[in-house]
Amino acid sequence: MNCIIVEDQPPAQRILKKYIEDVDYLHLEATFSDAIQAMEFIKSQTVDLIFLDIHLPKMSGIDFLKTLPHPPHIILTTAFPDYALESYEYTVVDYLLKPFSFQRFVKALSKIPAKTSESIVSSSAPPPLPQELFIKSGYDHIKINVDDIIYIKSDADYTEIFIAEKKHLSNESLRDWLEKLNPRQFTRVHKSYIINSTKITKISGNQIFLSNEKVVPLGRAFKENFVKRFLQ
Repeated sequence: MNCIIVEDQPPAQRILKKYIEDVDYLHLEATFSDAIQAMEFIKSQTVDLIFLDIHLPKMSGIDFLKTLPHPPHIILTTAFPDYALESYEYTVVDYLLKPFSFQRFVKALSKIPAKTSESIVSSSAPPPLPQELFIKSGYDHIKINVDDIIYIKSDADYTEIFIAEKKHLSNESLRDWLEKLNPRQFTRVHKSYIINSTKITKISGNQIFLSNEKVVPLGRAFKENFVKRFLQ
């Protein structure tokens, strides 16, 4: 699989190059520090996969994506979690939040559709997101139905999962939950909150009203993407 790196920070370039070298089926064609150079390259070269930073000089990674009528597979890399929601509007393979491990890198590769990766990893498509999960709460593992989750709140070193009148404590972070849950259904609306979008009953200003009568704040950093997705 031919790939390129579009990343302006040398340390991040080095890490990606090392990870790519450690994966036999990846072949690094070129590395670019801005999207304009990459745009010219893919006009004449076959590229199957782009590792794309979001914050780039001249043109952002998101704006670069908008220029591609038939983009190859895209794995976004960034140090800023605020762009996760918008990124999924462009059908990217995955969203890697820096710094990321080699294990997380390989997990992103495993999400490439099977028809283009059957000779790479396996001939089967990635499994669907689970409808039931076990929450690790202390020494216990509590089974929950994903659709029953109303919202998740970050609280210091743990998260609170709210289901109807119940609340469960989990040792996992909001970032962990974003990786587990369907991004079409679950949305981060504040640095401390993820909500189930099917549970929204009303939106008023910077407040989101949920089915259990809970009012969740809509954070400034998340508002633009939220409005584009739900109010336009």
